[in-house]
Amino acid sequence: MKRCLILLVLAGCGCTDGSADKKGTGKATGQGTAQDTEGVKPQTGNNPIVVIKTNKGTIKAELFEKDSPITVANFLKYVDEKHYDNTVFHRVMPNFMIQGGGFTKDITNARIGEDVRRAEKATHGGIKNEAGNGVRNKRGTLAMARTPDPDSATAQFFINVQDNRGLDRDYPRGDGFGYAVFGKVIEGMGVVDKIKDVETKTVIRGQIENVPVEPVIIESIRREEPKK
Repeated sequence: MKRCLILLVLAGCGCTDGSADKKGTGKATGQGTAQDTEGVKPQTGNNPIVVIKTNKGTIKAELFEKDSPITVANFLKYVDEKHYDNTVFHRVMPNFMIQGGGFTKDITNARIGEDVRRAEKATHGGIKNEAGNGVRNKRGTLAMARTPDPDSATAQFFINVQDNRGLDRDYPRGDGFGYAVFGKVIEGMGVVDKIKDVETKTVIRGQIENVPVEPVIIESIRREEPKK
């Protein structure tokens, strides 16, 4: 049961300039603006938009279908299957990212491995890592979580709450594979910031850490209907 752990293993040791283990002090001040994702590669065409409804508010994200076609198709498959309904953001690191999409709220009170397995949702197989698409892990971008196998991402994703250069494929001290960015928040960065500042706890030391004390629930993720 490695999938929920590996992002910290690869990126928490220097890749974010040592800030991943520090408690943030920033507070959410609103829904966010276009400047929240400044520096992210501009997109063209009619990209899919998804609406992420949480118990902390609503986040809207544009998916980079041209740059990350395999990743976007995979993510939308889970969206259409309603896989994300009533999952949680199970890892929250205030100067790093918020990660979710793989567990129910039962992960909050897990005590042993069997509890963790019961909380984890079944997935399809892993997909090709598209981290070589040239889109960086900037604040507000969505990227896929994975195990040490670079082509192992399934349903879990994360939202970068700061610029995480260490997660890019071409980072000199990275693992050489990187984490594939496939979208960006276009509305609701204030909600993301609210989530990143929630109180967290260790559920199983060395295995399940940075878990919100009160579950941050992803109530649903749905495609936004194209405007006519």
